[in-house]
Amino acid sequence: MSDYQPVPIFIERLAKLATGERARLKRCSGQTLSEAREIALFYSILPNGVPQSRENIYFLIATLYAMAESTAAERDFGASLRQAQNPKNRKGLDRRVQVLLDSDENQLPFRLRQAVHYLKSQQVKINWQKLLEDLLRWSSDSRSVQRRWARSYFAD
Repeated sequence: MSDYQPVPIFIERLAKLATGERARLKRCSGQTLSEAREIALFYSILPNGVPQSRENIYFLIATLYAMAESTAAERDFGASLRQAQNPKNRKGLDRRVQVLLDSDENQLPFRLRQAVHYLKSQQVKINWQKLLEDLLRWSSDSRSVQRRWARSYFAD
């Protein structure tokens, strides 16, 4: 059994990108891997062993990381959204979070990009490793990721 873990390796490689490389990935935000022009850069940081079927999720994280350029947090994405909540934005943010939680894999990139952009505007940190791990499990029948995010965001 191997201890090889591609997720932390990928996040570490993202953190080491030069400013220009981040800018190139940021320009790909909103695109799928098949639409993007920066595939050479992406594949240069993608660890060996990532299944081809999961590459779009890694690419999404790469473009979001480049867009937000924030440091890591200790919590999950639901808790990061909760931290951005205040009395003025609560009702609207509650709706946004619910829509995000109800997203399927096709809707998720757009809605997640909106959420990351909002967190950046509020200077809320994101746990990139946890976010990538969660997105890799997003379509699980148990919906455990969505339930955990909901608990982190909505529970008092």
